[in-house]
Amino acid sequence: MLWRLVLLGACVCWLGGCTQPVQLQGSRLKTEAWVMERGWSSVELVAQPFNLLGLLRQTAASQALTLYIEGDGAPWPSVYRPPQDPTPIRPLAMLLAERDTAVAVAYLGRPCQYLSTSELRQCSPLYWSERRFSAEVLQAMDRAVSELKKQAGAERLRLVGYSGGGVLATLLAQQRDDVELLVTLAAPLALNEWTRRLQLSPLHGSLDPLDGPRQRARALHFSGAADRVVPTAVAAYFVSHHGGRLEQLPGFDHACCWLQRWPALLMGLEGEQ
Repeated sequence: MLWRLVLLGACVCWLGGCTQPVQLQGSRLKTEAWVMERGWSSVELVAQPFNLLGLLRQTAASQALTLYIEGDGAPWPSVYRPPQDPTPIRPLAMLLAERDTAVAVAYLGRPCQYLSTSELRQCSPLYWSERRFSAEVLQAMDRAVSELKKQAGAERLRLVGYSGGGVLATLLAQQRDDVELLVTLAAPLALNEWTRRLQLSPLHGSLDPLDGPRQRARALHFSGAADRVVPTAVAAYFVSHHGGRLEQLPGFDHACCWLQRWPALLMGLEGEQ
Protein backbone atom coordinates (compact mmCIF):
# COMPACT_ATOMS: atom_id res chain seq x y z
CA MET A 1 0.00 0.00 0.00
CA LEU A 2 1.17 3.50 -0.89
CA TRP A 3 0.48 4.81 2.63
CA ARG A 4 3.50 2.83 3.89
CA LEU A 5 5.73 5.26 1.98
CA VAL A 6 4.52 8.11 4.18
CA LEU A 7 3.98 6.36 7.50
CA LEU A 8 7.33 7.49 8.88
CA GLY A 9 6.64 11.09 7.92
CA ALA A 10 3.20 10.92 9.49
CA CYS A 11 4.76 9.72 12.73
CA VAL A 12 7.04 12.75 12.65
CA CYS A 13 3.92 14.93 12.41
CA TRP A 14 2.35 13.19 15.38
CA LEU A 15 5.45 13.51 17.55
CA GLY A 16 6.83 16.87 16.62
CA GLY A 17 4.08 18.71 14.81
CA CYS A 18 4.13 19.84 11.18
CA THR A 19 6.33 22.62 9.91
CA GLN A 20 4.28 25.64 8.92
CA PRO A 21 4.19 26.29 5.16
CA VAL A 22 5.52 29.49 3.63
CA GLN A 23 3.13 32.41 4.21
CA LEU A 24 2.71 34.82 1.31
CA GLN A 25 0.08 36.96 3.06
CA GLY A 26 -2.43 36.73 0.24
CA SER A 27 -0.44 39.07 -2.02
CA ARG A 28 -0.22 38.45 -5.76
CA LEU A 29 2.97 40.49 -6.02
CA LYS A 30 4.67 38.58 -3.20
CA THR A 31 3.46 35.29 -4.62
CA GLU A 32 4.75 36.00 -8.12
CA ALA A 33 8.06 37.29 -6.76
CA TRP A 34 8.48 34.18 -4.63
CA VAL A 35 7.86 31.73 -7.48
CA MET A 36 9.87 33.68 -10.06
CA GLU A 37 12.90 33.41 -7.81
CA ARG A 38 12.43 29.66 -8.16
CA GLY A 39 12.25 29.51 -11.94
CA TRP A 40 8.52 29.97 -12.53
CA SER A 41 6.93 32.33 -15.05
CA SER A 42 3.53 33.97 -14.91
CA VAL A 43 1.02 33.13 -17.64
CA GLU A 44 -1.70 35.63 -18.53
CA LEU A 45 -5.05 33.84 -18.18
CA VAL A 46 -8.14 35.90 -18.88
CA ALA A 47 -10.92 33.32 -18.92
CA GLN A 48 -14.04 35.48 -18.85
CA PRO A 49 -15.52 36.46 -16.56
CA PHE A 50 -12.44 35.67 -14.42
CA ASN A 51 -8.82 36.77 -14.33
CA LEU A 52 -6.94 33.71 -13.09
CA LEU A 53 -3.39 33.37 -11.82
CA GLY A 54 -1.43 30.83 -13.85
CA LEU A 55 2.19 29.83 -13.28
CA LEU A 56 4.46 27.58 -15.32
CA ARG A 57 7.87 26.05 -14.67
CA GLN A 58 9.41 24.05 -17.48
CA THR A 59 12.98 22.83 -17.84
CA ALA A 60 12.61 20.92 -21.12
CA ALA A 61 10.05 19.87 -23.71
CA SER A 62 7.50 17.44 -22.28
CA GLN A 63 4.44 15.62 -23.60
CA ALA A 64 2.87 15.68 -20.14
CA LEU A 65 2.05 18.71 -17.98
CA THR A 66 1.41 18.26 -14.26
CA LEU A 67 -1.07 20.95 -13.24
CA TYR A 68 -1.93 21.85 -9.63
CA ILE A 69 -5.25 23.50 -8.75
CA GLU A 70 -5.48 25.60 -5.59
CA GLY A 71 -7.87 24.95 -2.71
CA ASP A 72 -10.72 27.21 -1.64
CA GLY A 73 -8.33 29.78 -0.20
CA ALA A 74 -8.58 31.99 2.87
CA PRO A 75 -10.45 30.51 5.85
CA TRP A 76 -13.95 31.65 6.66
CA PRO A 77 -14.27 33.93 9.75
CA SER A 78 -17.37 31.89 10.66
CA VAL A 79 -19.48 29.15 9.10
CA TYR A 80 -21.95 31.84 8.02
CA ARG A 81 -19.57 34.47 6.64
CA PRO A 82 -17.01 34.01 3.83
CA PRO A 83 -13.72 35.92 3.88
CA GLN A 84 -13.56 39.33 2.23
CA ASP A 85 -10.75 38.07 -0.03
CA PRO A 86 -10.43 34.36 -0.93
CA THR A 87 -6.72 34.58 -1.78
CA PRO A 88 -4.93 31.88 0.27
CA ILE A 89 -2.52 33.01 2.96
CA ARG A 90 -0.74 29.67 2.59
CA PRO A 91 -1.28 28.48 -1.00
CA LEU A 92 -0.76 24.80 -0.32
CA ALA A 93 -1.27 23.65 -3.92
CA MET A 94 1.38 26.14 -5.04
CA LEU A 95 3.81 24.90 -2.41
CA LEU A 96 3.14 21.32 -3.47
CA ALA A 97 3.80 22.27 -7.09
CA GLU A 98 7.09 23.87 -6.08
CA ARG A 99 8.18 20.54 -4.60
CA ASP A 100 7.33 18.64 -7.79
CA THR A 101 10.47 17.88 -9.82
CA ALA A 102 8.65 17.03 -13.06
CA VAL A 103 9.95 18.65 -16.26
CA ALA A 104 6.75 20.66 -16.81
CA VAL A 105 4.66 21.82 -13.85
CA ALA A 106 1.86 24.40 -13.79
CA TYR A 107 -0.24 26.05 -11.11
CA LEU A 108 -3.74 27.46 -11.44
CA GLY A 109 -5.40 29.74 -8.92
CA ARG A 110 -9.14 29.89 -8.39
CA PRO A 111 -11.64 32.56 -9.44
CA CYS A 112 -11.43 35.79 -7.39
CA GLN A 113 -8.06 34.85 -5.86
CA TYR A 114 -4.96 37.05 -6.30
CA LEU A 115 -6.88 40.15 -7.39
CA SER A 116 -6.31 43.81 -6.64
CA THR A 117 -8.83 45.57 -4.40
CA SER A 118 -10.60 47.13 -7.38
CA GLU A 119 -10.67 43.84 -9.31
CA LEU A 120 -12.03 41.98 -6.30
CA ARG A 121 -15.01 44.35 -6.13
CA GLN A 122 -16.02 43.05 -9.57
CA CYS A 123 -15.90 39.40 -8.48
CA SER A 124 -18.99 38.17 -6.67
CA PRO A 125 -18.48 36.43 -3.29
CA LEU A 126 -20.77 33.72 -4.67
CA TYR A 127 -17.72 32.46 -6.58
CA TRP A 128 -15.85 31.64 -3.41
CA SER A 129 -18.93 30.42 -1.53
CA GLU A 130 -21.92 28.49 -2.86
CA ARG A 131 -21.13 28.82 -6.60
CA ARG A 132 -17.42 28.02 -6.36
CA PHE A 133 -17.96 24.84 -8.43
CA SER A 134 -20.54 26.28 -10.82
CA ALA A 135 -20.72 25.64 -14.56
CA GLU A 136 -19.28 29.08 -15.37
CA VAL A 137 -16.34 28.49 -12.99
CA LEU A 138 -15.67 25.10 -14.57
CA GLN A 139 -15.78 26.57 -18.09
CA ALA A 140 -13.30 29.29 -17.15
CA MET A 141 -10.97 26.81 -15.46
CA ASP A 142 -11.20 24.53 -18.50
CA ARG A 143 -10.10 27.35 -20.81
CA ALA A 144 -7.26 28.25 -18.48
CA VAL A 145 -6.07 24.63 -18.32
CA SER A 146 -6.07 24.47 -22.12
CA GLU A 147 -4.00 27.65 -22.31
CA LEU A 148 -1.43 26.40 -19.80
CA LYS A 149 -1.20 23.11 -21.70
CA LYS A 150 -0.65 25.05 -24.94
CA GLN A 151 2.03 27.23 -23.36
CA ALA A 152 3.86 24.10 -22.19
CA GLY A 153 3.58 22.40 -25.58
CA ALA A 154 2.12 19.34 -23.86
CA GLU A 155 -0.28 16.72 -25.15
CA ARG A 156 -1.42 15.14 -21.89
CA LEU A 157 -2.37 16.37 -18.43
CA ARG A 158 -1.84 15.12 -14.90
CA LEU A 159 -4.23 17.03 -12.67
CA VAL A 160 -3.55 17.47 -8.96
CA GLY A 161 -6.11 19.25 -6.80
CA TYR A 162 -6.09 20.08 -3.10
CA SER A 163 -9.37 20.35 -1.17
CA GLY A 164 -11.84 22.29 -3.36
CA GLY A 165 -9.21 22.26 -6.09
CA GLY A 166 -9.63 18.48 -6.11
CA VAL A 167 -13.34 18.92 -6.81
CA LEU A 168 -12.55 21.07 -9.85
CA ALA A 169 -9.78 18.71 -10.99
CA THR A 170 -12.30 15.85 -10.90
CA LEU A 171 -14.94 17.84 -12.78
CA LEU A 172 -12.33 18.70 -15.41
CA ALA A 173 -11.21 15.07 -15.72
CA GLN A 174 -14.83 14.05 -16.25
CA GLN A 175 -15.17 16.27 -19.32
CA ARG A 176 -11.68 16.26 -20.89
CA ASP A 177 -10.09 13.47 -22.95
CA ASP A 178 -6.45 14.52 -22.40
CA VAL A 179 -6.17 13.75 -18.66
CA GLU A 180 -4.03 10.67 -18.02
CA LEU A 181 -3.90 10.93 -14.23
CA LEU A 182 -6.12 12.55 -11.61
CA VAL A 183 -4.85 13.02 -8.06
CA THR A 184 -6.89 14.66 -5.31
CA LEU A 185 -5.88 15.52 -1.74
CA ALA A 186 -8.44 16.04 1.03
CA ALA A 187 -11.16 16.81 -1.52
CA PRO A 188 -14.93 16.76 -0.83
CA LEU A 189 -15.62 14.80 -4.00
CA ALA A 190 -19.27 14.10 -3.19
CA LEU A 191 -20.49 17.61 -2.40
CA ASN A 192 -24.04 16.83 -1.33
CA GLU A 193 -22.84 13.95 0.83
CA TRP A 194 -20.22 16.25 2.38
CA THR A 195 -22.67 19.04 3.25
CA ARG A 196 -25.15 16.47 4.58
CA ARG A 197 -22.62 14.74 6.83
CA LEU A 198 -21.22 17.98 8.25
CA GLN A 199 -24.63 19.73 8.35
CA LEU A 200 -23.42 22.53 6.09
CA SER A 201 -25.53 24.73 3.84
CA PRO A 202 -26.00 23.18 0.38
CA LEU A 203 -23.78 24.62 -2.36
CA HIS A 204 -26.58 25.87 -4.58
CA GLY A 205 -25.43 26.37 -8.17
CA SER A 206 -22.36 24.14 -7.81
CA LEU A 207 -21.73 20.97 -9.79
CA ASP A 208 -21.31 17.77 -7.79
CA PRO A 209 -18.69 15.36 -9.22
CA LEU A 210 -20.79 12.49 -7.90
CA ASP A 211 -23.44 13.36 -10.50
CA GLY A 212 -20.94 13.52 -13.36
CA PRO A 213 -19.77 10.80 -15.75
CA ARG A 214 -17.08 8.36 -14.74
CA GLN A 215 -13.74 9.88 -15.73
CA ARG A 216 -11.53 7.87 -18.06
CA ALA A 217 -8.30 8.90 -16.37
CA ARG A 218 -6.60 6.78 -13.74
CA ALA A 219 -7.58 8.32 -10.41
CA LEU A 220 -5.97 8.31 -6.98
CA HIS A 221 -7.64 10.07 -4.06
CA PHE A 222 -5.69 10.80 -0.86
CA SER A 223 -7.47 11.43 2.43
CA GLY A 224 -6.17 12.21 5.89
CA ALA A 225 -7.28 9.79 8.58
CA ALA A 226 -7.56 12.69 11.05
CA ASP A 227 -9.27 15.09 8.63
CA ARG A 228 -12.37 16.58 10.27
CA VAL A 229 -12.97 19.13 7.49
CA VAL A 230 -13.37 16.47 4.78
CA PRO A 231 -13.79 13.06 6.41
CA THR A 232 -12.52 10.03 4.50
CA ALA A 233 -16.08 8.73 4.27
CA VAL A 234 -16.88 11.47 1.73
CA ALA A 235 -14.15 10.39 -0.68
CA ALA A 236 -15.02 6.74 -0.03
CA TYR A 237 -18.62 7.45 -1.01
CA PHE A 238 -17.43 8.97 -4.30
CA VAL A 239 -15.03 6.11 -5.04
CA SER A 240 -17.78 3.55 -4.38
CA HIS A 241 -19.77 5.11 -7.23
CA HIS A 242 -17.02 6.23 -9.63
CA GLY A 243 -14.08 3.95 -9.00
CA GLY A 244 -10.50 5.06 -8.65
CA ARG A 245 -8.33 4.28 -5.65
CA LEU A 246 -8.60 5.79 -2.20
CA GLU A 247 -5.57 6.01 0.10
CA GLN A 248 -6.15 7.03 3.71
CA LEU A 249 -2.98 8.42 5.29
CA PRO A 250 -2.45 7.94 9.05
CA GLY A 251 -1.65 11.13 10.98
CA PHE A 252 -2.76 13.46 8.19
CA ASP A 253 -5.54 16.00 8.64
CA HIS A 254 -6.79 18.71 6.28
CA ALA A 255 -3.59 20.79 6.49
CA CYS A 256 -0.93 18.40 7.84
CA CYS A 257 1.17 16.73 6.54
CA TRP A 258 0.67 17.12 2.80
CA LEU A 259 3.53 19.50 2.14
CA GLN A 260 6.04 17.72 4.36
CA ARG A 261 5.42 14.30 2.82
CA TRP A 262 4.65 15.31 -0.76
CA PRO A 263 8.07 14.26 -2.16
CA ALA A 264 7.52 10.74 -0.78
CA LEU A 265 4.00 10.60 -2.18
CA LEU A 266 5.30 11.74 -5.56
CA MET A 267 7.84 8.95 -5.55
CA GLY A 268 5.01 6.50 -4.99
CA LEU A 269 3.05 7.99 -7.88
CA GLU A 270 6.04 7.73 -10.22
CA GLY A 271 6.46 4.12 -9.21
CA GLU A 272 2.90 3.46 -10.43
CA GLN A 273 3.39 4.95 -13.89
